[in-house]
Amino acid sequence: MNAARASLLALLLCWACSALALVAVPPLTGRVVDQTGTLAAGDIASLTQTLKDLETRKGSQIAVLIVPTTDGEAIEQFSLRVAEAWKIGRKKIDDGALLVIAKNDRRLRVEVGYGLEGALTDVTTKRIIDEDITPKFRAGDFAGGVSAGVSRMIRVVEGEKLPEPEPPHWQSPGLLNIDPFNPFVLAFVFIVGSALRAALGRLVGSAATGGFVGFLAWLLVGSLGAALAIGALAFLIAAFFDLMPSGGGRGTRGGWSSGGSSDWSSSSGSSSSSGGFSGGGGSFGGGGASGSW
Repeated sequence: MNAARASLLALLLCWACSALALVAVPPLTGRVVDQTGTLAAGDIASLTQTLKDLETRKGSQIAVLIVPTTDGEAIEQFSLRVAEAWKIGRKKIDDGALLVIAKNDRRLRVEVGYGLEGALTDVTTKRIIDEDITPKFRAGDFAGGVSAGVSRMIRVVEGEKLPEPEPPHWQSPGLLNIDPFNPFVLAFVFIVGSALRAALGRLVGSAATGGFVGFLAWLLVGSLGAALAIGALAFLIAAFFDLMPSGGGRGTRGGWSSGGSSDWSSSSGSSSSSGGFSGGGGSFGGGGASGSW
């Protein structure tokens, strides 16, 4: 009995040691994560924009990861751990894909989310690896191989029927973005607010200013939430702009300056538009293919 317990304990210790020895999943810092310095900044920027455009058009997410080594772990197991941690692709649609390259191991894998397995099949991803990626890797053209592989993956995804991407939370596609701290916007609020306050009084005039500016914002932006926020800000500015200290600001009256505030329209957009990137909650089941060069 003691021998059995000792054996079980030894197995648990071995399992724990092997788990601790696994290469940590890198943090998701962008659509392209290169821990080896293989890709130039221009290559990363170009790939990032291409992948961002895909997500805007199609909703699908593709990410690229280059690591030095998986330290003996099978590329299939490592890439699945990364996919499960990053959750590339939309939740419940699972339209994500991941290109993982272990440079020093000369191994790579395309990991495919459940929702794309009908398009990026095991056979298709294997052909992409063998025909588009590894020939360029063997020639030392890593940037070209990654770009060619990603481009072909995108072409395949483009042909798949998927739900339309949802518009950003704060704005509708193609409509005008509004920065309420833009000097011209502030000047407009000051002029309208002054006129309405002179005619209706401070409180009623300020409320009328907020309602008028909010209505215009709703027509331009198409988002009720954004219009309410802009209207409330216009009300506050109209109600209290004459109480603000003057002479200390660089921009408009009372020290209000566009240089001292963030770009509201960009900060209220998606995380990718502000430079960050996160997975959408997609799931993976081990579909895809591996290769070497």
